[in-house]
Amino acid sequence: MNEIYFVGYDGIHPDDFKYDIPEGFPGYLLLLTSTPALFQVQGNIREYPAHTAILYPPHHAVWYAASGTGYADSWLRFSSDESFVTNFPRKAVPFSVSDPEYCRNLFQLLTWESSPLISTSRRYHNTGLLTSERDAHLPHRNFDSDQSSLVISQLLRILFRQLSNDVLDSASSPYDCALLALRRRIAANPQLSWNVRDMAAELHISSGYLQILYKKKFGVSCMDDVISLRLCKARDLLTYTTDSVSQIAAQCGYNSTEHFCRQFKACTAQTPGRYREHTCAIHRKT
Repeated sequence: MNEIYFVGYDGIHPDDFKYDIPEGFPGYLLLLTSTPALFQVQGNIREYPAHTAILYPPHHAVWYAASGTGYADSWLRFSSDESFVTNFPRKAVPFSVSDPEYCRNLFQLLTWESSPLISTSRRYHNTGLLTSERDAHLPHRNFDSDQSSLVISQLLRILFRQLSNDVLDSASSPYDCALLALRRRIAANPQLSWNVRDMAAELHISSGYLQILYKKKFGVSCMDDVISLRLCKARDLLTYTTDSVSQIAAQCGYNSTEHFCRQFKACTAQTPGRYREHTCAIHRKT
């Protein structure tokens, strides 16, 4: 069973911010920073980079602060008897988060989903203080509290699965966030003229090092991923539009329709025309 007491995202605090609770809290406290921050671990204070997370267990001393340039985070105070929380592999010790935007979105969803279940005084956003204006704009909807509790539990499970993977992935790279952002841009616009040299320059690393990091992170080379994402877009266009094969080739970044057809057949074992006929037949049956 999970119960959320306080939840917020994108909280912003001043340069002299410090949070010091020697006795801790009755429940858990989970933080995800979006700025550098100071944390006290086993009596030692150390600065950690942005996109650091920490899970404080119940009744554990809590100490963290701004590192002199302001402090921003998302946070969650809650109780849980779920094994993915109670057996979390690292407690009260900060660790790097490989996909902070994904985790931040989960904090946002938890805030929205739990808003009907917790009192107004427990909803926070942006400044770290109560924001009545935001509360006034929270969606007022009929809801089933049991259903909302199930959704919250599932969101927590997804969030802790991601964080557990980060803890267990000792080979995490400081370029993880940049690589994820790069891949999202490729997926959103595979038709652009992507090339290894420009991608590497964007990350301020060599082309060879980018290819090593990308393959290690995603299990595929940069340009093979571009091709795969272009063909994924092509399959969608063939299925859901009446555009010609040459039009689709251009929309997916191919200057040559023949080259597009060769790559498409190599990937799917079908020509674009045959693929369209096959998928249309399936859709007619369903």
